[in-house]
Amino acid sequence: MGLSLRKGGNVSLSREGGASLNKIIIGVGWDERATDGSDIDLDANVFLLDGNGKVRSDADFIFYNQLKSACGSVEHMGDNLTGGDDGDDEQIVIMLQEVPADVHKVAVTVTIYDAEANGQNFGMVSNAFIRVVDNNNGKEMLRYDLSVDSDTETAMIFAEVYRYRGDWKFKAIGQGFVGGLGPLARHFGVKI
Repeated sequence: MGLSLRKGGNVSLSREGGASLNKIIIGVGWDERATDGSDIDLDANVFLLDGNGKVRSDADFIFYNQLKSACGSVEHMGDNLTGGDDGDDEQIVIMLQEVPADVHKVAVTVTIYDAEANGQNFGMVSNAFIRVVDNNNGKEMLRYDLSVDSDTETAMIFAEVYRYRGDWKFKAIGQGFVGGLGPLARHFGVKI
């Protein structure tokens, strides 16, 4: 098991993974806490952000309907509709050396699909986590276990992978949004 982070904590990925680190796997997982009997469908989303914290274009929004970035550096490995299995429920692969130079951050977010229609929120989710795995050896480098207790938030920024002085770093965020994917996407400059 890798380094355990708390909200706001950050770590150098190359220090944890070594100089040869290029390809990382971001795994996210969750379990249902309590519902009205329907499954909770969480969706991992990725935003490639410029120096102003905005997408360069809508193509920088990677999600279940656009699984790969135009540059090929980020790939979403598919949508899990229930989150009921052990381990990662959804995964995102990031080729760090392939990320365009004008992308300063890769924001990893999670939203609840159709949350308002189903009366769901992050207060109904337990055991939510995000972790980084070194693709070279399959070892977990770090993990952030979210303690989410919110009865209003339906979208969450889990973490950021960002450039700092030529190095890639990871920061545990845990910031929630009310209203789901729309307000979250607009926050990052996606035109919906």
